[in-house]
Amino acid sequence: MHERSDTLPGEPLGSLGDVVSDIARDMSTLLRQETELAKAELRESAQRAGKGSGLLGGAGLAGWFVLLFLSVALWWAIGDAVGLGWSALIVAVIWAIVAAVLYSMGRSELKRIQGLPKTAETAKHIPEAMKGHES
Repeated sequence: MHERSDTLPGEPLGSLGDVVSDIARDMSTLLRQETELAKAELRESAQRAGKGSGLLGGAGLAGWFVLLFLSVALWWAIGDAVGLGWSALIVAVIWAIVAAVLYSMGRSELKRIQGLPKTAETAKHIPEAMKGHES
């Protein structure tokens, strides 16, 4: 015979209503805890996705500047063949480096997103816990 967790050993179990009430309370607590865990993991994943997306947006903007300055550099280089064209090319190379760094950081941040690993792991234990097998 199973004993309720709020009774002392050797005490009678109580009515069927008490048992059902205990089960309902335990299920409610379990579901509430799983929901809180899922919310926490979603917040963390959303923050990482936002940061990675912002960095990739920065890389896109920097890439646009690369195109702009390469175009200006090519224009000046062809048009003038000396001087100002090469200075625009140097600026374009700097923007290319910035774009590469931002892209690398953004991609790395997005790879770190794990979804809901803790929620998935603990949710696997719910069916066994409902059968009375706790681990």
